[in-house]
Amino acid sequence: MIFDHKKYPTLSLIKTVQKLRCLPLEILTILCAELRQYLLNSVSHSSGHLASGLGVIELTVALHYVYNTPFDYLIWDVGHQAYPHKILTGRRDLINTIRQKNGLHSFPCRDESEYDVLTVGHSSTSISAGIGIAITEKYDNKGRHIVCIIGDGAITAGMAFEAMNHAGDIKPNILVVLNDNEMSISKNVGAINNRLAQILSGRTYLRFREGSKKVLTNIPPIKNIFKRTEKYLKSIAVPGLLFEELGFNYIGPINGHDVLTLINTLKNMRKLKGPQFLHVITKKGKGYDPAEKDPVTWHAVPKFDPISGILPKHLKSLPSYSKIFGDWLCEMASQDSKLIAITPAMSEGSGMVDFSREYPNQYFDVAIAEQHAVTFASGIAIGGYRPIVAIYSTFLQRAYDQLIHDVAIQKLPVMFAIDRGGIVGADGQTHQGAFDISFLRCIPNMVIMTPSDENECRQMLYTGYQYMEGPTAVRYPRGSGIGIPLTSLKTINIGEGIIKRKGKKIAILNFGTLLIEAINVAEVLNSTLADMRFVKPLDESLILQLANNHEFLITLEEGSIKGGAGSGVNEFVMIKKLKIPVLNIGLPDEFIPQGEQNEIRREYKLDAKGIQEQIYEWLCA
Repeated sequence: MIFDHKKYPTLSLIKTVQKLRCLPLEILTILCAELRQYLLNSVSHSSGHLASGLGVIELTVALHYVYNTPFDYLIWDVGHQAYPHKILTGRRDLINTIRQKNGLHSFPCRDESEYDVLTVGHSSTSISAGIGIAITEKYDNKGRHIVCIIGDGAITAGMAFEAMNHAGDIKPNILVVLNDNEMSISKNVGAINNRLAQILSGRTYLRFREGSKKVLTNIPPIKNIFKRTEKYLKSIAVPGLLFEELGFNYIGPINGHDVLTLINTLKNMRKLKGPQFLHVITKKGKGYDPAEKDPVTWHAVPKFDPISGILPKHLKSLPSYSKIFGDWLCEMASQDSKLIAITPAMSEGSGMVDFSREYPNQYFDVAIAEQHAVTFASGIAIGGYRPIVAIYSTFLQRAYDQLIHDVAIQKLPVMFAIDRGGIVGADGQTHQGAFDISFLRCIPNMVIMTPSDENECRQMLYTGYQYMEGPTAVRYPRGSGIGIPLTSLKTINIGEGIIKRKGKKIAILNFGTLLIEAINVAEVLNSTLADMRFVKPLDESLILQLANNHEFLITLEEGSIKGGAGSGVNEFVMIKKLKIPVLNIGLPDEFIPQGEQNEIRREYKLDAKGIQEQIYEWLCA
């Protein structure tokens, strides 16, 4: 998609933010309208995150207008809302490549632009990083401003509150802007609040406030009256006493779609010292009616026709692994009222929407709080119920200590349904599920299962649910099954693999859904193929059998080779002093970039052709 200068005459002037700051104020409303339309048209052609970006157009323009970026630092949290930021900071003509192989990243990325201060993808990290940067600025005294823009979902995470608590203690010069697009904190938005925000952030008021403190220090009763009056004035229209108690000067809430009010308020706040907090109310999907009405559906979208406002319907295809899990969850809940399902803000993605409606009393969405989710599950297990934590592989990383300390050490029967294991695709390096096998495998008392198809996934979920001796994990990928018929539920013997094909010389030990690729390779090479099914405990007797009857062992997994399932096979081979070469095939020791799943598999030689090539190269070396 080529940028149309005639269609966007004002935006065409803004190749960099330096040009933005040269525009007169009265032009900015026009610029915002063009930027919103350009974002809509671009995402409709490329796919990507839409509703969040539409909601922060005016805020993004105001921030870059007031602050001297890239010298001043803007830290976006989470990066879904950063598309307008990318457009204004020299990436306008590349925005249609976002989330594609070798294209722009889905989120801010330090390797992509000097305007991207923090590489992000997971939420709630901005304030901690911002405080750290603010401390270095205090030492260097360069005059740099640090602004963290955080969403109303991200700010609910414990990490954000830990950071704000620290900021209240050490008093860094930092501004936290809360992008509240759900009105979840306050509905007090309007002219009075906008005006009050400008008054409370203004220099005259601040001088009066500080001067009064000095004058009234020696008159305690009057000083106390002044404090109570100020607190009461704020409490009339301000829901931010929590942030005040954390040590921030709270301003707002203000209309996040009034660019001039935003600019005036930000100019005032730029002059203030210490921790500042600006509460901005926006509407997710602003300016595009379908997205305003259904911001969840329009959060991330495929290519679509922006005129009709209708997203393309998915052709009836094979069920996704998320749906397989969701259906299994409903089936089990119908049989067991002690089943409790837990998700950290991933209900839709994890396939739990139907379950949440049918079994609301057995469902808990704990918000962006992975640590809490896992320890909460431990409490459920201690209470005699059966917790299932549905979580993406990449987000389970955030609760590693809780997994060890609160679940595994106590041998609690918590089951983890780990979605998005392996290559995830367009969201890139922050979201690939590369590490779960490696970081789970070293934890004592864990049982780890890797289904090779949708039916095996169901059986493993059932097996994990029935297992009462400790925690279990079933790890499955993003995407659809392969069309295997679903059979009635029955448990699988723990730690037992199966032979799928008998061959000669080479034995392929497969872990997970690359089995379908391995079948093709085994046919060509006349290899034995084993579906190992369990990463932990390994089927050691099967490995011994294969090692004794073959000349080479090949392990295959869609996860990190370092510490992965193949490493477990290597360890066993060495302990048993087996004299057989082993080749580990999986993801290399690097962060996996964005792209379509099949593109990445081809690039890393995890399709049938690539696996075969890797084996040939190794045998011939």
